[in-house]
Amino acid sequence: MQQVFLFLHMLKAQSIQKSYGALQILKGVDLEVSKGEIVTIVGASGAGKSTLLNIIGTLDKPDSGQIFLNDLEVNRLNSKQLSAFRNTNIGFIFQFHHLLAEFNAIENVCIPAFIAGTSKVEAEKRAAHLLNKLGLKERMHHKPNQLSGGEQQRVAVARALINNPALVLADEPSGNLDSANARDLHELFVDLRDEFKQTFIIVTHNEELAGLSDRKVTMKDGLIVQS
Repeated sequence: MQQVFLFLHMLKAQSIQKSYGALQILKGVDLEVSKGEIVTIVGASGAGKSTLLNIIGTLDKPDSGQIFLNDLEVNRLNSKQLSAFRNTNIGFIFQFHHLLAEFNAIENVCIPAFIAGTSKVEAEKRAAHLLNKLGLKERMHHKPNQLSGGEQQRVAVARALINNPALVLADEPSGNLDSANARDLHELFVDLRDEFKQTFIIVTHNEELAGLSDRKVTMKDGLIVQS
């Protein structure tokens, strides 16, 4: 019997610690994010930003501490439950687009929906709507090597949104974009939050993006020093 989960409405990370060998990356991080909030995480390289994002997104496990998503303690899920929960509740946007070269834009966007069991008709309808919303109506059937960097990143954004996740995690999403495309992407996140009511947590070095968020969280040496 397939496990069914509600969409998450709030994130709470408590006392998150993580080490790799003798190197302690996170030293007891506490973070709460409300539904519909855009939070950026900033700080120098090595501060623990991406490690924290991976743990929040259930891609990695903390050594100690707890992660609650919509009051569900995700640490307690087994690997099969966790995969199902992640696919339907969390969207990921990375600096590198990770689009599959052999598939066109709409096919790339549909992949998480197919994994979730959505029919081909429904998945393609939702993907087409998102790509149209993101200004890619005329590029849906182009493969990644036929798209610009900015277009590829927007395809990746559509893929992250295809299952209507309540939480979207982005790790340096504008890191490989020029300033104009970066600005467009930053404003797009705000528009998407306003339309779809999703929550965004974004790791970035881009101060312009950080300035557009509802709240900026600063990390230093494995701890949040300003929130």
